[in-house]
Amino acid sequence: MTKSTLTLCILLATGSIVFAQRQEIEKSFDGKAAVAEFTYLASDELMGRDPARPEMKLAYTFIATQLENAGAKPLLGADGFYQNIPFRVSSPPKSGSIKIGDSEFIQGKNMLVLDGKSFSGTFELVEVGFGTDEDFAGKDLAGKIAITNAGAPGKLSPNQLFAEGRSKTLRAKEAGAVALIERFNVPAIPWQLVSGFLNRPQMSVDQGSASELPYVWIEDLKNKMTGEKLSAATIKVEGKVNTPVEGKNVVAWIEGTDPKLKNEYIMLSAHYDHVGVGTPDAAGDSIYNGARDNAVGTVAVMNAAKFFAKNPPKRSILIALWTAEEKGLLGSAYFANNPLVPLNQIVYNLNIDNGGYNDTSIITVIGLGRTSADFLLEEAVAEFGIKAIADPSPEQGLYDRSDNVNFARKGIPAPTFSLGFTAFDDEIQKYYHKAGDHVDNFDLDYAQVYWKSYILSAQKIANWDQRPVWTPGDKYEEVSKALYGDN
Repeated sequence: MTKSTLTLCILLATGSIVFAQRQEIEKSFDGKAAVAEFTYLASDELMGRDPARPEMKLAYTFIATQLENAGAKPLLGADGFYQNIPFRVSSPPKSGSIKIGDSEFIQGKNMLVLDGKSFSGTFELVEVGFGTDEDFAGKDLAGKIAITNAGAPGKLSPNQLFAEGRSKTLRAKEAGAVALIERFNVPAIPWQLVSGFLNRPQMSVDQGSASELPYVWIEDLKNKMTGEKLSAATIKVEGKVNTPVEGKNVVAWIEGTDPKLKNEYIMLSAHYDHVGVGTPDAAGDSIYNGARDNAVGTVAVMNAAKFFAKNPPKRSILIALWTAEEKGLLGSAYFANNPLVPLNQIVYNLNIDNGGYNDTSIITVIGLGRTSADFLLEEAVAEFGIKAIADPSPEQGLYDRSDNVNFARKGIPAPTFSLGFTAFDDEIQKYYHKAGDHVDNFDLDYAQVYWKSYILSAQKIANWDQRPVWTPGDKYEEVSKALYGDN
């Protein structure tokens, strides 16, 4: 056999395998059932899938039932198919004020009470820099108020501000402080935007007694709150209400077939919550159904579970449907910090999340170009006649706005598989976090291609004989080497 003939035979064999994989997915995929699932998750009955509303139980019960019926197995340490999360909803106080020197801060104007209980009195202030462990070390905070800058050096995105703040409240409580004040001095984020978003009920993970610690932001864009002005603060917060809420990630797994590779997991994830009920639109619709964001992604992961339960790949599959993504990526962050599978056994996270689409000839992969497995995603979607493109709107910071980032920060290669868009334009904005995001204005033929290409992408990576890694020089490469070992 000549070299050229051998090459042709290999190509034909490879093409036959790929064709067979796609055919198996086409044959087993129940499109009518998937559309019915999509329709139910985005229905008015679920009232926009707000994690703080009672209708959320309908959503997570439905998803868990689908996984159980598919044959996926509960994870060790889970409550059946659930990872329970102790949330709390902290509502703004009826009134709040702080006086520091000759400056006065008023709730909703230049002050925001983010968490804690009602509180009043005059207390000594202690400067604690950015509130790191080193900043707190050696400081006498017993009976005093800790005052810090918001965020930390290099950690000034919205999600990082909240994550750092939660860590600081724990440190402040342990140090004996009676409250924590953060000076908001992040010029890249307008205070008016922050105030409008945060001066309403906020969900967070309950941190026990640390969550009772008054936690306050004050506007200080010009960095005036320094030096001698910080001797004392008179604070008065009245009418603070906090409500416990039980959240649930829906999780399951499917064992792989390879004796060695089955000890590694490919995590398939999507958030199933949305923003609930809001301001009525021109048609009087106040239910934000979230078909695009992210009922369509939830259906993709559920149907991947159905396929892999009957057609297990070499690696094991970890199924994860996150709650409270819209509240600050809370469900995925909880799992990342309280994993039910060792993180160093999760070798890849194919997350799925969406704002909408404006091009049905493509799939947009947020993070394409950052891992060694990218070519498998490109091959998979090409099998269904579409093309994978990288993030066309990097100015939106989408990689850091979805659940994948909580795992990327741990070192796990984690792109987000999204509906096709070429810009975050008016067509996207028409539905993104709007009451009009319904199944009846979704291209269901495109939905079928989207769901099936996601499954094939996952199958290719789960069967790949190499472990996916970050591309050399990626900002998560070093933490990834620490997670998996530098080999």
